Amino acid sequence: MSVKRRDLVKYLEQHGFSLLREGKKHAIYTNGETTIPVKRHLRFDRITANQLCKQAGLEPKF
Repeated sequence: MSVKRRDLVKYLEQHGFSLLREGKKHAIYTNGETTIPVKRHLRFDRITANQLCKQAGLEPKF
């Protein structure tokens, strides 16, 4: 099962994260104390999406 990038970004934004900057291969999201790099892929596998949630200090959703 794969997770769309927009769904992952929406989940981060619902929990207080916002776009800090965007590069060619990564977008950086932050909530003021935690910074998460999100690759510019269209889809992530479920495991990678949940690892990004854990890095952000959020409950894995996917």
